[in-house]
Formats: sequence, C-alpha cells, structure tokens
Amino acid sequence: MSTQKKRAFQIEAFKHRVVVDPKYAEKTWKVLEHAIHEIYNHNASGLSFEELYRNAYNMVLHKFGEKLYTGLVTTMTAHLKEISQSIESAQGEIFLDELNRKWVDHNKALQMIRDILMYMDRTFIPSNHKTPVHELGLNLWRDVVIHSSKTQARLLDTLLELVLRERNGEVINRGLMRNIIKMLMDLGLPVYQHDFEKHFLDVSANFYCCESQKFIETCDCGDYLKKAERRLNEELERVSHYLDPRSESKITNVVEKEMIESHMHTLVHMENSGLVSMLVDDKYEDLQRMYNLFRRVPAGLTIVKEVMTSFIRDTGKQLIMDPERLRDPVDFVQRLLDLKDKYDKVITMSFNNDKTFQNALNSSFEYFINLNARSPEFISLFVDDKLRRGLKGVGEEDVEIVLDKVMMLFRYLQEKDVFEKYYKQHLAKRLLSGKTISDDAERSLIVKLKTECGYQFTSKLEGMFTDMKTSHDTMQGFYAGQGTELGDGPTLSVQVLTTGSWPTQPSPPCNLPQEILGVCDKFRTYYLGTHNGRRLSWQTNMGTADLKATFGKGQKHELNVSTYQMCVLMLFNNVEQLTCKEIEQATAIPMSDLRRCLQSLACVKGKNVLRKEPMSKDIAEDDAFFFNDKFTSKFFKVKIGTVVAQRESEPENLETRQRVEEDRKPQIEAAIVRIMKSRRTLDHNNIVAEVTKQLQSRFLPNPVVIKKRIESLIEREFLERDKVDRKLYRYLA
Repeated sequence: MSTQKKRAFQIEAFKHRVVVDPKYAEKTWKVLEHAIHEIYNHNASGLSFEELYRNAYNMVLHKFGEKLYTGLVTTMTAHLKEISQSIESAQGEIFLDELNRKWVDHNKALQMIRDILMYMDRTFIPSNHKTPVHELGLNLWRDVVIHSSKTQARLLDTLLELVLRERNGEVINRGLMRNIIKMLMDLGLPVYQHDFEKHFLDVSANFYCCESQKFIETCDCGDYLKKAERRLNEELERVSHYLDPRSESKITNVVEKEMIESHMHTLVHMENSGLVSMLVDDKYEDLQRMYNLFRRVPAGLTIVKEVMTSFIRDTGKQLIMDPERLRDPVDFVQRLLDLKDKYDKVITMSFNNDKTFQNALNSSFEYFINLNARSPEFISLFVDDKLRRGLKGVGEEDVEIVLDKVMMLFRYLQEKDVFEKYYKQHLAKRLLSGKTISDDAERSLIVKLKTECGYQFTSKLEGMFTDMKTSHDTMQGFYAGQGTELGDGPTLSVQVLTTGSWPTQPSPPCNLPQEILGVCDKFRTYYLGTHNGRRLSWQTNMGTADLKATFGKGQKHELNVSTYQMCVLMLFNNVEQLTCKEIEQATAIPMSDLRRCLQSLACVKGKNVLRKEPMSKDIAEDDAFFFNDKFTSKFFKVKIGTVVAQRESEPENLETRQRVEEDRKPQIEAAIVRIMKSRRTLDHNNIVAEVTKQLQSRFLPNPVVIKKRIESLIEREFLERDKVDRKLYRYLA
C-alpha cells in the first residue's frame, strides 16, 4: 500500500477588488423612493416586493443604511403633509371619517414599507440606535398630522362635541369614535391622555357639576339618585364602547365627586324624600341605590350610617318613653321586635348585610332599650304571654323564631340579672298553675339563656323543672300508699319546691279549712317519712283549688280559684254573712291579699259568686259579704281571678330593685376578691374597670357600689389600703 501526502487547504483573499458603481446608492434609493410613492398612492400591486427587499438589503450591506433611513423619513414626511392638508380641508362631519380613512391607509402603507425595509429594521436600526420603521411611521403621523396647528384643536373639539351630544341623548357613530380613540392610544398613552383624556375629564366635571346642581334643585332624593345611577352607568358603557379601559376609574371618580360627594349631605337630609323618609316608607330600592352610590365616595356610608343610627335612636327613645305604650308590656315589646324586624329587613335587602350597619343597629337598640329601667321586666312579661297562650297552635319552627327574637332583645339588656329575677317569678307561676303551652318551648329558651350566659344563670331555672318532675313522682307514691285511707276527701296535688330555686317570698300561713288540713297533715307525714332531715312549709299564697258549688235553683258549677279564695268561700258553708275584718280574722290572710281576693270574688261581672254591701270596687274592713245565690254562668267550669303575670306597681318594682341590688353585692365582692387574688396589688380605677368587665355579661355595676364593696372588704380584712398611696389596694391572704 502506498501512502498519500496530506495537503493543507488555505482560504486566500479575493484577488479582484469589487468596484461599486458610484451612483449605485442614488439609483437604488430612487427605485425604493418610487416604490414608497406608489404604495402611498395605492399602486402597490405592480411592485415586486422581493426585488425591493433585495435593493434595501444591498444598500444596508454596502453601508448606505443612513441614506436609506434619512430618505425614508423625508419621503414619509412629505406624504404625511399632503395627507394632513387633505384632512384639514375636510368639512363638517366628514372630518373624522377622512382622518380615520387616512389613518387606515397610512397603517397599510407602513406595513408594506416595513416589510421592504425589514433587513434595515433588524440590523442597521438597532446598531445605530434609530427608531424602528413602524414606530417612526406612528411618530411622524403624530407630529405631522395629529399635532398640526389646524387639526389638533379641531380633533379635540369634535370628539368632545360628540360625547356631549351622546350625553344629551343623540345617537353618534360609536364605531368611528372607537377607531379615532384607538388611533390616539396607538400613538402612545401620553398622546391619548394629553390630547384627549385630560380635556375630556375637565369638560365632564363641568358638565356634571352643572347638571347635578339643576337636578338637586328640581328632583327629590329618589329621582336624583336614579339620574346619578343612570349617568354613572352611561359613563361605564361609554368606556366599554370607545374609551381606554384605564379611563374608567377616572371618569367614574368625576361623576361620583360631582353628582354624589358634592351633594351627599343635601341628599341624605332632603325633606320628605331623604334617608329618614326612605326608612319610614320602606323604600328598599331607593335605599339600596343610595347605599350602592354612597359606598363609592369617601365617608359616604359613614353619613348614611350616622343619620340612620340617629333616627333609630330617636324612634326607639320615643317608643321607650311613651307612657301610653308602657301600659301594655306585651305590645311594648312587640313594637320593639317589629322595629328590629323593619331595620333588619332594610339592612338585608338594601344595605347588602353590611356588618357596620348591623353593628350600628345593635348599638342603637342597646342604647334605647336600657333607657327604660323596666325593659327587663317587660321582656319577661312578653315571654310569659307567649308561653302561656300567644304561641298556642304555632309550629315548632315559628316558636323557635319568636324565642330567638326574645334572645336578641335579651342580649341588648345591660341588667340581665333583673330579667332573670322577673323571668324566674313568671316561670314559677306558669309551672305551678300548669299554664305553660309547651315544656319543650320552656326548656328551649332556658338552653338559649344557658348558651348566652352560662350555667350559673340557669341552674335555678333548671332546678324548678326538676322539682316539678319530682313532685309528680312524689304524688304518685303518696296516692299509691295512702289511697284507701284518704276515702272520699279532697284530692290533693302538692308541688314540693326546693328553697332557693324558686322565687318564693316568706308569707304567713293562712288558716286552711278543716277538710283540707286533714289531707295536708297526711301528706306531711308521708313526705317526711320518706325524706329524712327535711322541713315542709306551706306556700298558701301560690296554690289553686277546684271547688264544687251549688247555687240557687240547684244550679251547680265548678269554681277554679286560688287557695286564698278557697279559704274565703269555704267559710260561707256555715254562715250567711261576714265582714272583711271577720274574714281576715278567720283565715289569717294578709289584708292586702285579702282585698284583691274579695274584689275578684265579688266585684268582677260574671265571676261574682259573693255579694258585697255596699257595692263598690274598693274594699273596706266593715264591708259585708254574702253568698250570691243568684249567680249564673253559661259555663260549668268558672275560672275566678286566674293569676296572670302583670306589670308591677311602682312600690313592687322598687322592692324588686332593692332585692336585685342586694343580690348584686356578693357578686361584686366575689369579683373584687378574684381580681385581687390574682393581681395582689391594684389601684382603684383598675379594680373598677376589671370588675365592670367581669360582670357586664350580667349587669353594669355602679362604680359607687363597687367602692362601697371595697370598703366592706377592707373592714372584713380581705383587702387593705397601701400606707403611702391611699388609692392602691393590697390583697390579704
């Protein structure tokens, strides 16, 4: 095999120098210039774009890029000046049409020119920091056409005139407007903003300032808000059709400022049609419109909320302080609930369930409900009425709705312990008289109270239900064991009440009839025999009895009476006539209770089983009473003086208040001791603040009372004053 010698290849320089025609650049440019003219004159169909591209390519390649670029600027400028003159000469409404048409033509021409000069665009322009062809075309259009002395102002005036005509209800060519506005935006955001948007906003502000002033003088609040809403929607629509989306917030701010913010105080307080009038007349749609418009401006909703709060407080205060309303506690509370329902509906339907409005409504109710010291009593009376008869036949869900509404009012009470006091009294009367419509409803309310205030609040109430159940079982046991011994005597039903759970007041025992005493003694013996270490005391002021009575002509009735009334009536089995004083001596019933008892037996039409001489509503000690033989009733069972909870008289209310104040003392002291035990040392103001915070779920303690309880604890050596700072207290372990 023979080996071949490897040869190295070498690239040598071109031996012949290429000589470029000195007139090459000029000739080539002439060809390109002619092409640009043809393009602008709509004769581009006869051009060879491939050849033109090659020419432009060669010019850049042979370092004639600068000549090509300069020539382009000069040629385009000349054409645009001609276009500008054509646009300026357009008369009337065809001005915008002509401008739009020329703009479209320029864009098409620019596209073709850019394609021809693509190589220059990619190489020469970036390396020499020149403006790209397309951007150059836009800049020249801006400077030569749009910013010409005759076109610039005319264009702005024409655009603003069209907007005004559209605002006045005329139909304009929105497509043309959109094209012209888009042209300004294509020329750059500063062009759009400076040449149009700034002036558009100024003119709009002036327009809406004048229009709103005219509306405010001629329209009521509802109509004004409708017009403002319509204008706002029109501007939003205008932006969506032909303005830059970034203009939306600016033009809406103008409308909001001129039509709403500048007049919101006037609108809210407008006589016979402002916010108060809307609230009174339940104008939910107008209120919703006001809310939606006012929320767009600073402090708009604050004004609405403040005016609404002030009005609700005034309305509630009038209701709370109206002596006529206070005569009927049930109606009084129902009106409160109706008022709450009304404004809840307003907030739900018109104010988008706004939490700030809900809070304002709650604070308003809390304010005026606590202006009346009897609100806790009246709310308890309302519950009593509903659970006695008001909810009879009502579905379970509806019962829950009513109870939830009651709980809502309960939450507003600052003196929840006062409500507890009355509620316990009223619940006791319902349970003992068997007048509650539903144990489930009673227990449901107690569960709600327990959830709201804790176990301590309801423990005694739950104890009352336990006693009722235990008493039922006890009576079954009593009759099962004693049935034969009792014979045909009176039937006894005893409720054994745990002292402390029930709101019983100590009352002197009355003298029961002999027929009753016998069976009572048997029950006492039975009960104490089965329960060691207990003591029974009869609460005769709380019981009821059913009596069989025979009147003239043998007419028989069954009388449902209180224990006191039974004691009185049984006396007339043996005597014809008794004075009030003699009845008191025979029964030992307290005179105040006896007077009420005799009034219900002798002075109530249709229930007068006794006759009184002289006949009057007032009972004197020497008034005489007789059994009324002539009593008639179409009912076999006659209820006399059924005790229904009624509002307390002023002395009774004062007495209840005093009992509440006494009950509060140990609670305040316990709170003070708890706080001092954990803090060890604390100044007076902080103790008051801490005690108030701990107890406000039940009541608002009076700072004066807190101070007295602190003094009492110092006397009993739970606390001591600091020897230097007398306002500082120390806990003594």
